[in-house]
Amino acid sequence: MTAVNTPTPVADIAVIGGTGLYRFLDDVTEYPVQTPFGPPSDPIVVGQIEGRRVAFLARHGRDHRFPPHRIPYRANLWALRSLGVRQVLAPCAVGSLRPELGAGTFVLPDQLVDRTSGRTHTYYDSGAVHVPFADPYCPAGRRTVLQVAAQRGVEVVDGGTMVVVEGPRFSTRAESRWFASQGFSLVNMTGYPEAVLARELALCYTAIALVTDLDAGIEAGQAVTQEEVFRVFGQNTARLRELLYAVVAALPVERTCPCPTALDGIELPLELP
Repeated sequence: MTAVNTPTPVADIAVIGGTGLYRFLDDVTEYPVQTPFGPPSDPIVVGQIEGRRVAFLARHGRDHRFPPHRIPYRANLWALRSLGVRQVLAPCAVGSLRPELGAGTFVLPDQLVDRTSGRTHTYYDSGAVHVPFADPYCPAGRRTVLQVAAQRGVEVVDGGTMVVVEGPRFSTRAESRWFASQGFSLVNMTGYPEAVLARELALCYTAIALVTDLDAGIEAGQAVTQEEVFRVFGQNTARLRELLYAVVAALPVERTCPCPTALDGIELPLELP
């Protein structure tokens, strides 16, 4: 691996690797990037998949040094955009709030609910910058994932609401039951503010969730453990990587979804990279 300065653009697609996915590409070039919001979680590496230039960033750092509430989300998304990235795939580990969504299931959420607290979730601390966020995920990205999965015979559950909690602790049984009673499907610790920051930068953002456990209140018996989450994710890393490779190759070159126009008509208080 070589490290170089930062000419732009160097990639138009990025994969943000979550728990257990700390390495994604071979034969990569490392791009250290500084941002107005500090350094990203890790140096960004760039390689190729079927002719597409792809950036990879380990969300927690390659040594998992950042817990969910300390991840430099603003720096991460800003750094990716500064390298030319406009489409982001965001695999993540999730707990299931529905018994039929067992460990190892891929889910493509279409909604999220924010239950975090104290996280900085905007780039715009002055002025009136109100971005549309009714549909948090890119429709073109979601469509591509579903098409690729169908072509390859990979089962991906289409749709579901992901509730994002502050962490780093897991939910109580009462919280799990409450979330499930609201109709939520998944619980996660990193999907927010990552998704809204991507929208504030007019990026396409697609979350791909891998179920690692049934959340604490969904079944009687042993509660969720970190060891279990890491073990199940590790068992499914190869499946996830193969799906991501295929999706990267299939993503549209031209963006015709609503994401690029998310900031149209809004006067921004800062200049985007």
